[in-house]
Amino acid sequence: MAETKNTHCIVEIPVDQEHSETNNKALLCSNMFEAIDDHPLTEISESPGHLLLLKLWQREENLFAKRISRKETRMDSIKSELFQLSSFFFIFHGFFLTLLFTSWAKAEQVQKGGGSCKIWWIPSMISLCTSLVFVFLVQVKLYRYWKVWEQLQRERNDSRGVGRCIQELRMKGASFDLSKELGLNGKRMKSSSVEIKWKVVTWFSRYLITVCLVCFTGLVFPASKFVLCGL
Repeated sequence: MAETKNTHCIVEIPVDQEHSETNNKALLCSNMFEAIDDHPLTEISESPGHLLLLKLWQREENLFAKRISRKETRMDSIKSELFQLSSFFFIFHGFFLTLLFTSWAKAEQVQKGGGSCKIWWIPSMISLCTSLVFVFLVQVKLYRYWKVWEQLQRERNDSRGVGRCIQELRMKGASFDLSKELGLNGKRMKSSSVEIKWKVVTWFSRYLITVCLVCFTGLVFPASKFVLCGL
């Protein structure tokens, strides 16, 4: 009979390698916990003064965001109102000139003569008064628009200032000097870029619509005389 030989394979697991991997994991976890403990946000949460300041600034930042949103909505509404007023202004003059020319043509058919030319100033004054009303309303809307725009710029500057303070507080943590930063906070939020502009150019650029409407009114005023007198 043939003899059967059994071969056994023995696998040796290095115990030192297992312990080293376990130690590395434990060391990594401990380092992570130490990093979390040393994180600025953890330091802020453990300091009542810094935590309160962070909450106040975050609340103030949210309030700035809401006010900015409301002002942007208000500016869009004013833009829509300006467009409507300007459209009504030109529509009125279109109907007015058409009606004036039609009435002059009918008067010429009924009687030959220049009787209608003597009263040309009446429709001109009607056109002028109506135009001035539209110009006044447009000017008021423009004034409100630029006033809201200036307020919006201040709100954005203040919001950026608060955002920088919050970012700095989160980066420094407990090392954030409350007494020093609170004293400089107002100056920091009020700081803005100073631009030197020529006031006349700025005024014309802001109220260009009013200037255009006034010039158009000046051109339309003698239109009644041209239509009724045939000049």
